[in-house]
Amino acid sequence: MRDDPRTLLGAEGPFARLLPGFAPRAEQQDMAEAVHAALGKRGRLVVEAGTGVGKTFAYLVPALLAEERVILSTGTRNLQDQLFFKDLPLVLDALDLHVNTALLKGRANYLCLHRLETAVHDTRPQAQKHTAVLQRMQSWGRRSERGDIVEFTDVPEDSPLWPRVTSTVDNCLGSECPRYDACFVVKARRQAQEAELVVINHHLFMADLSLKDTGFGELLPEAGAVILDEAHQLPEVASQFFGTSLGSRQLLDLAQDTVAEQIAEAHDMTALRTLAADLEKATRDFRLLMGREGQRAAWQPMTERREIADGLQTLQDNLTTLTAALDSVAERGKGLANCYRRATQSLARLHALVEPEDAVIQWFETFPRSFVIHSTPLDIATPFQQQMARRDCAWVFTSATLTVDGGFDHFCQRMGVTDTETLQLDSPFDFQNNALLYLPPDMPDPNSEAHTRAVVEEAIPLIQANGGRCFLLFTSYRALRTAAGRLQGRVDYPLLVQGEAPRAVLIERFRELGNAVLLGTSSFWEGVDVRGQALSLVIIDKLPFASPGDPVLSARLDAIRAGGGNPFMEYQVPQAAIALKQGVGRLIRDVNDRGLLVLCDPRVTGKHYGRVFLRSLPEIPRTRRRAEALDFLAACQEVA
Repeated sequence: MRDDPRTLLGAEGPFARLLPGFAPRAEQQDMAEAVHAALGKRGRLVVEAGTGVGKTFAYLVPALLAEERVILSTGTRNLQDQLFFKDLPLVLDALDLHVNTALLKGRANYLCLHRLETAVHDTRPQAQKHTAVLQRMQSWGRRSERGDIVEFTDVPEDSPLWPRVTSTVDNCLGSECPRYDACFVVKARRQAQEAELVVINHHLFMADLSLKDTGFGELLPEAGAVILDEAHQLPEVASQFFGTSLGSRQLLDLAQDTVAEQIAEAHDMTALRTLAADLEKATRDFRLLMGREGQRAAWQPMTERREIADGLQTLQDNLTTLTAALDSVAERGKGLANCYRRATQSLARLHALVEPEDAVIQWFETFPRSFVIHSTPLDIATPFQQQMARRDCAWVFTSATLTVDGGFDHFCQRMGVTDTETLQLDSPFDFQNNALLYLPPDMPDPNSEAHTRAVVEEAIPLIQANGGRCFLLFTSYRALRTAAGRLQGRVDYPLLVQGEAPRAVLIERFRELGNAVLLGTSSFWEGVDVRGQALSLVIIDKLPFASPGDPVLSARLDAIRAGGGNPFMEYQVPQAAIALKQGVGRLIRDVNDRGLLVLCDPRVTGKHYGRVFLRSLPEIPRTRRRAEALDFLAACQEVA
C-alpha cells in the first residue's frame, strides 16, 4: 500500500482516515498514478488538472515515495510557502514519513548580513534616516534562523530599503564575503543540496538553468525528478531568464555600492565618488529622456531619436570611465573588486544594446523613476529543450490551465516539450448544476467606447441581485478605472478597486466583508482562492487577448507570419483561451460553491474562433437571457 499512490489517496487510505473533510477523487488518484509512473521511468508527463482535482497531493504523494531527489517548483513565493509550510507537512504526517525537505528562494528574499552592516555604517545624510530600522533589522538578523525577509514586518515588502540589505547576482561577494560563514543564502543552498525534496519557484528554477548555461554555478542539486506546478506560467518566466536586461536599478546600485566600498576600502580614492555620482546623474537623466512611465515598446525606434542616442552615449561614457577607475583599485578590497566585475558586465550589456544579436527582441519598459531594457529570445522552446536534454530525470508539468480546445499542442510547442505523455483531468465539481454562463446579448464591439459602459449597466442588476459578492475582471486598467467611476454610488455594496491597496489586502478585505465588489485586472485573474458564498458572481469584460502593441508579442507574431503560419489562430487565440480559463477558475473553488459567470464579449458567439474559447471551458450551461441569470442567482441565494 505504501508504494501505491492510488490506494493511499483512496477511501481506505491514510488521508481519508486522518484529514477532516478529505474526499477521495478518482481524478486525483489518476493523476497520482500517472506521476508515479513518470517518476519511476524518468519520463515526461504534462497534466492539466481542473479545479478541485487536488493536484498538489496528487504529485506530493509520488514525490515523497520516490527514492530519488525531487525538485518541486511553483509559480510564486506565496504558493511556495503554502506548499512547504502547509501542504507538505500534511502529506508527510498522513504517510508517516520522515523526509529531509528544504525551502529555497531567490537571494533577494534573504537578508544579506554584509550589505546590512555596510548600510548601518553609511554616513551619508540620506542614509542616516534609516539608522533606527536598520538597527532593529540587525537585532532580528542575529535571532533569525532563515533570514527570510517576510519575517521582518517593520519594513513593507516593496520598500526601497530592501535592495540595500539583500544581495543580487551582481553585487554578491560570494565566498570572498566577510560574512560568508553566516550567510543565509549559503545556509539555504546547503540545506537544499542535502535535502531529498526541495521546494522552489519558477524564477529560481530558470535562474539555475541560465547560470548553468554560463558555466557560473549551480543553485540547485541534481535530481531524479522535476515537478513544475502552475506550468502555464513557465513560457513567460523562461523568456526573462533566457534573455538579458539592463536597468537603471543595476546602474544606480553600482554607483551607490561603489561609494560605500570606497569609504570602506579606499578612503583616499575620493575621485570614485565623483565618477559614481556622474553615473548616477547620467542614469537618472536618461530615464527622463525616455519620457512617461508605463511604456512597454520596441527599443529600436527609441534609439533613432537623437536625444536618446546622445543620452545613451553619455551613459556609456560614464560607465566606461567608472569601470576603468574601478579596475585600478579592484585589488584593494573584495567589495571594490566586485564593483569592477559588475561594471564590466553592465558595460558589456550596454554594448549589446547598440549591436544586438540575431533572433532576439529588444524592448524597454519605463516606471515612475526607473527603466529596464531587455533582449528577449524569439524562441524559448529550443533553449529549454536543450536544458531538459542535459538532465537525466523525470519531468512533470501541471496546471489547471494547459489545454486549448482539448489539446496540449500550444503549451508543448512553446516549451519544446516532446516525447511526452499527456493527461487531461476535468474538474470533479458539478458545473452542470452549480454554475451558469451568461452571455449578454447585443453587447457593443469590445473596442468601442460604449463597451465598458454597457458592461457596467449589465453588471449593476446582477450585483444588486447577488448581494455584492462579485469579481469584475477587466483586461485593461483603463476599462477598470472607467467602470469604477460609473459604479460609484450605484451599488449598495463596498467597492474594492485594484490599486487602492495591495493585492493581498484587497483579497482579505473581500473575504472579511462577505458582500463586496472587487474590480481587478490581470493579477486577479489567477492565484486568487475565495471559497464559499463570499464570491458567487464573476463578470469578465472581454476575451483576454494580449495587447497587439506589445513588442515581444508583435515580434513573435511576425516570426510566425514569416514562417507561413497563422499567428492569430496559432498564438493569440490559444494564449487568450488559457488566460480566460484562469479567470473563469475564480468562480467555483469548492464542491459546494455555486455561482454565475458573465462574459461580456460578443466575439464568443459572433466570431468563428469563439467556439475555441467555449470548448476550452468546463461544460457550463449557457444562457443569453438576463432573466434566467437573475433567476439562477436567486436560486443560489436560497440554497445558501
